[in-house]
Amino acid sequence: MAQIGTEVVDRPLPEQPADDTEAHEEDDTIGELPTDLSGINADITSSTANSPFNKFRGSICATEGYEKNLHVLAKNQYTDRAMGIFTSGGDAQGMNPAVRAIVRMGIYLGCKVYFIHEGYQGLVDGGNSIRQATWASVSGILDDGGTIIGSARCKDFREKPGRLRAAKNLIDHGINNIVCIGGDGSLTGANLFRKEWDSLLKELVETKEVTQENADKYKNLNIVGLVGSIDNDFCGTDMTIGADSALHRVMEAIDCITTTASSHQRCFVMEVMGRHCGYLALVTALGSDADWVFIPESPPEPGWEDQLCNKLKSTREMGQRLNIIILAEGAIDTEGRPITSDGVKELISTRLKYDTRVTILGHVQRGGCPSAFDRLLGTRMGTEAVLALMEATATSQPVVIAISGNQTVRVPLMQCVEKTLAVAQAMHAKKFKEAQELRGRSFKGNLETYIRLSKLRPKVVSNKQCSFNLAVINVGSPACGVNAAVRSIIRYGLCEGHKMYAIFDGFEGLINNQVKSLDWVAVNGWSSVGGSLLGCQKTLASKVGLAKLAEKIREHNFHALLIIGGYEAYLSILQMYEARNQYPAFQIPLICIPATIANNVPGTEFCIGADTALNEIVKICDKIKQSAQGSKRRIFVIETMGGYCGYLATMAALASGADQAYIYEEPFTIKDLIDDVDHLRKKMEGHLKRGLLLRNERANEHYSTDFITKLLQEEGKGVFSARSNVLGHMQQGGLPSPFDRAFATKLGCKAVTYAVSLIEKAATQDGKVICNTAESAVVLGLIKRQNEFTSVESLKLKTDTEHRMPLEQWWLKLRPLLRILAKHESVYVSDLMEAGVEEVDQSQ
Repeated sequence: MAQIGTEVVDRPLPEQPADDTEAHEEDDTIGELPTDLSGINADITSSTANSPFNKFRGSICATEGYEKNLHVLAKNQYTDRAMGIFTSGGDAQGMNPAVRAIVRMGIYLGCKVYFIHEGYQGLVDGGNSIRQATWASVSGILDDGGTIIGSARCKDFREKPGRLRAAKNLIDHGINNIVCIGGDGSLTGANLFRKEWDSLLKELVETKEVTQENADKYKNLNIVGLVGSIDNDFCGTDMTIGADSALHRVMEAIDCITTTASSHQRCFVMEVMGRHCGYLALVTALGSDADWVFIPESPPEPGWEDQLCNKLKSTREMGQRLNIIILAEGAIDTEGRPITSDGVKELISTRLKYDTRVTILGHVQRGGCPSAFDRLLGTRMGTEAVLALMEATATSQPVVIAISGNQTVRVPLMQCVEKTLAVAQAMHAKKFKEAQELRGRSFKGNLETYIRLSKLRPKVVSNKQCSFNLAVINVGSPACGVNAAVRSIIRYGLCEGHKMYAIFDGFEGLINNQVKSLDWVAVNGWSSVGGSLLGCQKTLASKVGLAKLAEKIREHNFHALLIIGGYEAYLSILQMYEARNQYPAFQIPLICIPATIANNVPGTEFCIGADTALNEIVKICDKIKQSAQGSKRRIFVIETMGGYCGYLATMAALASGADQAYIYEEPFTIKDLIDDVDHLRKKMEGHLKRGLLLRNERANEHYSTDFITKLLQEEGKGVFSARSNVLGHMQQGGLPSPFDRAFATKLGCKAVTYAVSLIEKAATQDGKVICNTAESAVVLGLIKRQNEFTSVESLKLKTDTEHRMPLEQWWLKLRPLLRILAKHESVYVSDLMEAGVEEVDQSQ
């Protein structure tokens, strides 16, 4: 379906305190939702009429299939509903952001929202365990790990008498809509509860514990599930809430251990969680350049002990000072026997006499602040869960809100549970290949990629007769994850039997012959390094000279050029593509792998480096909020990078709970700024006496960060003070996030595969390559649910060349959500899709 940009009607709420009090529950100052939604459509269109991006988005009414696929949520749309929310099973970072989004979106829509404390136990106990939530109940919890409403195992709920008590407690509170956040066991219990609901009500009526009137009023129980699990072991979604944060904990530990291991030439065996699923171990190994990984779904073949020792010995002989082995706690061999971390340590210490240590991370992986990804994932899923409940009917089946690529989808709950159970059954039967298939294409792809990239000496695994020359170059500004992409390109190309070249210092380096052939060992350990080890320059191809570049490409006999970088990389490929007739040397595969913290490259929804930068910003915002909380009545204005693109400012604001984010794509006036001052003044009347505003560095030529700060200082005299903070280049620093490492690795491998496929089709008998089609000059990126190649020729029409960014940007549709959760009035438009579990698991 067509992608929708910003759909927003923003007006500050009159006379409404920024943090909830008891009076808020009765506040009707905004009025009722209009019965004719066409008025909203008109407002949405007019609100962005002055934006240069509006004509490319189109109005809501004009969007093909809009009525069928999009969902509009507005203030007080469902005033007669009540919903309950509980967390069950193991806790996971990101649960609190989900709880916050559910509570605030529910209240915004006019619903009563109830906390059910301690999971199913609270459902059975009732009483004080079921309490109505307020807006202020979820203030300041975005950066808290765990779950503020508790989670507990409950034996009572497994028996019918317990479920009878649970049903009565819900009816007593007028609740027949439930969001369950948990794993497959918790969601299975919720589905059983729903199936029995009718019989439970009949029994309660017969025993006169519930009136027939109430039984008729609440005759349907609607269930929506969100998967909270650090193991990422649930089929039907690419990521579960908490998995990314757990990866952050594991990767941070690996990065720290690497330095001490190298100092003493030690071998470390690191055990991570994953009793029945090897996701954490596998992605950790993929992003940390680990020497070996043990996971339940892929047991090592008999004789693995010899293979492991031989590999470790070879790495030391080649000069490597350390070895890292990742082991999932549920690791087994082909006979189902456990492989333990102590057992692996004993093997290495005895046979190789290496100083070997074991580190078991344990519950550290569950703790700490949620990552930016998990905050956004929980927020998006929580919002969509409320929407799913509001749209549920008597015949609706329970659904899980899942993420497929970058697309939120509704998947039938029991389909997901059944497939998840099928994985366990396959592993129990020692059908490990089947278990890998059931985990989904993404899991299997990660495993195959790790195996290829971790080989000590590459072996040609294809039947190709020809060897090609592939070159990789970094053009643009530094972005974390670039080195991981280079590593995967070099090693994957070598694995396919090709010659791999690295060009240092951008196009200027190519002109100066800074070209080097890299072997397997040369890129060892690159995944965990920030910045760009190749060196990068922002100089465009045209600036260096297309004729000179063509001559150098011909001189080095490159058959393909893979350019990692930001907008400069995209624009350089476009320039070379358009000059192909003049310079035949450019008639080779030209592939752009987007890497920039600005996230402004056309043809992708995410760029390598943007996630790391976003996490850096969110961490700083958390610290600044802490400072403001100590100071009391203080507003901070934070300036982010990104050029004209407001991605970082918007997503960081959403992930940190900011009050507003000022960006170029959404024009604002002095009146808007004054309205925000009024909003913040009212907020100070509540219990949370701090505020946070983010501003993109080029949001407005005149309303600078300094101007906004001084405006707040002047207009807030006697009520609050204001400070500003320009984050600058610290956003480009740090170590790559787990997402950026894995994303870069996958894109690098896919780019090599695509380039080689084009070369093979275009290669002549004399060894020349002639690729002159639009499909041979492309950008590789994630678009909704797939990693796709898009020609630069087609992207030219979808690009704002003056401001260096795409005309359509997916994240703009989240802007209204930012406003709603900060207690402004807005209209949220969702483009959530419905899909089967097989469809989600087969997405890339």
